Amino acid sequence: MPGAPGLGGDERRSGSQPFRHLYARAQAAGLRLTNHAGETTGPEAIWEALDIGSERIGHALSAIHDDNLLQDLKVRRTGIELNPTSNVRTGVCPSFAAHPLRRYFDHGLLVTINSDDPAFFGSDVANEFLLAHTEQGFTRDELRQLAANSIRASFLPENEKSSWLARINTFA
Repeated sequence: MPGAPGLGGDERRSGSQPFRHLYARAQAAGLRLTNHAGETTGPEAIWEALDIGSERIGHALSAIHDDNLLQDLKVRRTGIELNPTSNVRTGVCPSFAAHPLRRYFDHGLLVTINSDDPAFFGSDVANEFLLAHTEQGFTRDELRQLAANSIRASFLPENEKSSWLARINTFA
């Protein structure tokens, strides 16, 4: 099964554009493309990540400042990998309650909730879901939708996605 190369690290040091040729080669080889953008930079970094072919975007905090970008992410069904506790602990977001997770979800974006680095940031996925409930009022049905989004945004084959989505739906 093909892997998923991606860019990460301090995005203020380099944008996505210098890696366009590598992304093109990876895509031609059948790999799926991810990118870390818009955590410490503005919406232009997310646009740039999309421009080089990124299919999923990690963090994407600054998308909230660009209505056209939010609409584009929605139309494309771009997976948005959100890491609220990580964003709070690194200081790029003041609190879990202030994180754009809820606004992105309500806007209809394909958002997923993730733990980033559990050992480093002291939070696992279960805790992120608990915080989404307690800090942003996500209901059980909405939490189930977030879980389903993680399958939809994955690069699994469609038959495997269907199997996992059916499992999630059994927790009604």
